[in-house]
Amino acid sequence: MPRVDANRLDAVGYVADTISFSSVDGPGNRFVVFMQGCNFDCVACHNPQTIPGHAPLEGHQPRHRRVDDLLEEIRAAAPFIRGVTASGGEATRQARFVRALFHAIKNDTALAHLGCLIDSNGAADAEVWHELAPVIDGAMIDLKCLDADIHREMTGQPNDQVLASIEHLASRGLLYEVRLLLLAGVNDADDLLVRTGRWLATNDPEMRVKLIGFRRHGTRPHAPALVEPTPEALTHAAAVLRTVAPFDVCVI
Repeated sequence: MPRVDANRLDAVGYVADTISFSSVDGPGNRFVVFMQGCNFDCVACHNPQTIPGHAPLEGHQPRHRRVDDLLEEIRAAAPFIRGVTASGGEATRQARFVRALFHAIKNDTALAHLGCLIDSNGAADAEVWHELAPVIDGAMIDLKCLDADIHREMTGQPNDQVLASIEHLASRGLLYEVRLLLLAGVNDADDLLVRTGRWLATNDPEMRVKLIGFRRHGTRPHAPALVEPTPEALTHAAAVLRTVAPFDVCVI
């Protein structure tokens, strides 16, 4: 991928797909840009086709897209959306393109009212967040597990950068929410939730936390089979977190 000038409308990114109207990728209705390529290989990934950076799966055709091309699509949707979210894959893997896109939105009189959020697994250096900070209104960070060993089992990677990203973004007022994907019997034990809540509370005891129950639809086969948490289990997990701190907990 060629080096991207952060302020050019002809900057090119490798894009898996776009959605003009989404209600699950941040507050309100949003235009979502799914970047191709991810540095995690999560067992519960709902977009496994976006993981490969250069060798897409059969039937999945990501494209190189220019900022100005995406702006035309966003302008068409602008009257009906509240903002734009860069997701993936892992959007921070193409941070300079995301910056170019969000910079263009912020400097377009017809689009400047749109909030710009990034949905990330958090596995990015502080320098990446420093580059993105001037053009984002917040970041939604997925914390697969506070326990390092379980996190590695779930993603294939350590969680030190994830935890550092949460701390860094919270300190800058740029942490929109933390997302916890729960797999029954894997990362939903009460004692682990309590430890997770206590750690999150050290950053912001009133932070927004979204509990997302694992769903098999769209995921890859796994042995042994991953188990979906019941609605009752998710409600219980939210209650456990609220015993630690007055988090703003949402369950989906």
